[in-house]
Amino acid sequence: MELVKHSEWQDTKLTLHLLSQILGKLRLETAQQEPQWAHVMLTLTVDGFSTGLLYFEDHVFLADVNIRKNVLSMNVDGEEHSMPLQNGTPIKTYYEFVFQTLQQHGIFIAINPRPQEMAVATLLSEDTVHHVYEPLQALRGLKLFHFAQREELQFVGPLRCRKVKPGLFWGTFDVSAIVIQNIAEPFPEDKPIEKAAFDEQFIEFGFWLGDDRTDAPSFFILPYPFLYKNLNDPSMEPEEAYYDSRASEFFLPFPAVMNASSPSKAVQRFFNTGFDVLTRELKWEGCEYYKTPLLMKSQPTMKSGN
Repeated sequence: MELVKHSEWQDTKLTLHLLSQILGKLRLETAQQEPQWAHVMLTLTVDGFSTGLLYFEDHVFLADVNIRKNVLSMNVDGEEHSMPLQNGTPIKTYYEFVFQTLQQHGIFIAINPRPQEMAVATLLSEDTVHHVYEPLQALRGLKLFHFAQREELQFVGPLRCRKVKPGLFWGTFDVSAIVIQNIAEPFPEDKPIEKAAFDEQFIEFGFWLGDDRTDAPSFFILPYPFLYKNLNDPSMEPEEAYYDSRASEFFLPFPAVMNASSPSKAVQRFFNTGFDVLTRELKWEGCEYYKTPLLMKSQPTMKSGN
């Protein structure tokens, strides 16, 4: 694992983000709906990311972006189709491959081709502008996602509470997990995405890849309802962690994680202390129970692996 700054792979990252939009919109149209949009999350794989198993009438199918083999693949009713991921191929071509393959098998799915939660305005079905794909940079980014998901699973997995396990949110292109409290909290504005995502109190634990203003990736913790106040509590760890009251988020810059004697322990301290601060602030009751140890034997393999 290594630090990969936004500026080092921004064009390849954008191509992957747009590809994730295509796959994500397939899930949006065909997966059983769940609270907080949990049903639209993409699955991280050893090789990249996937829609996972989807259904259409009596068909089963999935779509995969395989970064290790540089392939976009479709599997429909057990029949595989693929096309290479390569520099110079525009998003429009990938889009046409996906939907033509589905139509060949009698699967007719209509999606909104406009990218969501992105600055890109060009329709996915018409995008000939975005076409950069550098395999080595894509693989470096995938390894960041793998590390992030492992850390999020380590934190939320044992918690005895309602949660959304980590996955790839294709709107914002981050890997996130959510701990949900059964307290209704309707979003105050009439925005379709936000109304469904923010209708109960929760805390999100995620990993973000950075942007033009913030070059380095970071882990983050987002409370809802949003808390636009100073929450730079002295109990927060590690010392590099901070709260941005304008964003209503705790952040832990990835360089601080990399420089820690144990990167994993640094992330776990961040998640645990952030959770404690925010549950106190939100006045959630019964959270002590969440961390009650599981009645299972330890996993020697997992322990040795850390």
